[in-house]
Amino acid sequence: MKVTVACTQMACSWDLDANIAKAEQLVRSAAQEGAQIILLQELFETPYFCIDRQEQHFGLARSLEEQTTVQRFQAVAEELGVVIPVSFFEKSGQAFFNSVAIVDADGRVAGHYRKSHIPQFPAYEEKYYFSPGDTGFLASDTRYGRIGVGICWDQWFPEAARAMVLKGAELLLYPTAIGSEVYDPDLDSKDHWQTVMRGHAAANVVPVLASNRVGLEKSGSLEMEFYGSSFISNHVGEIIASADRVSEGMIMAVLDLEESGKYRKSWGVFADRRPDLYGDLLAGPGESPAAGA
Repeated sequence: MKVTVACTQMACSWDLDANIAKAEQLVRSAAQEGAQIILLQELFETPYFCIDRQEQHFGLARSLEEQTTVQRFQAVAEELGVVIPVSFFEKSGQAFFNSVAIVDADGRVAGHYRKSHIPQFPAYEEKYYFSPGDTGFLASDTRYGRIGVGICWDQWFPEAARAMVLKGAELLLYPTAIGSEVYDPDLDSKDHWQTVMRGHAAANVVPVLASNRVGLEKSGSLEMEFYGSSFISNHVGEIIASADRVSEGMIMAVLDLEESGKYRKSWGVFADRRPDLYGDLLAGPGESPAAGA
């Protein structure tokens, strides 16, 4: 099956209505061009508030049932017949999560994923806001294929990508917010960021989509320049569509999921797996795997 996919990227302000309207317009533009799966960036309703710690930002969180932006994109998805993973700040009981609702082309929520890996760096103060996700890694059936969705820091972990593909994901999507590093102004992680996800594509033989934001965002004395560079990789890790570092807009590509599925089977990386030898991967932080004989 061939599917047309799109990644968007945009700048965000504290005008939440404007952000959501801009995201919807990008979705509509992509759908008009033929896109069937459309990926929006991480936490697009607001600026990346995790740049610092402000208690007031917890007021942005909503439960999935009360999340009006998800509901809005459910209506858009049903109207346009497209799949839209929608990133949002989730409140569940006394816990808070960085979450995605995978909205299918009929408007229903086909999957609900909570970010598993929570970073903690200067200007990425996510452990202050989010608990580690408890959903596990998912592969969600949609009208246009079975998709796995990770969120930003998840994209650096090969175990997450492999787990989603083992569950049947035919393509991997990563909504993202990444940019300049306040502790090292000379560090540009863009190439590293793209390369690690291209590795997930090549190692698992599935296409990968990543959507990042653009623009300068400030809070107090801190500022971060997000570097965009959203991209689409094919199933062998080649970038087939990419955005620049500053422009708002979208990129698109046509993927043949049937052909990539045939290639994945013939390449043998899943047939030749040795889970009996992978126990060392279960060692936790600070633990040493058992020494070999």
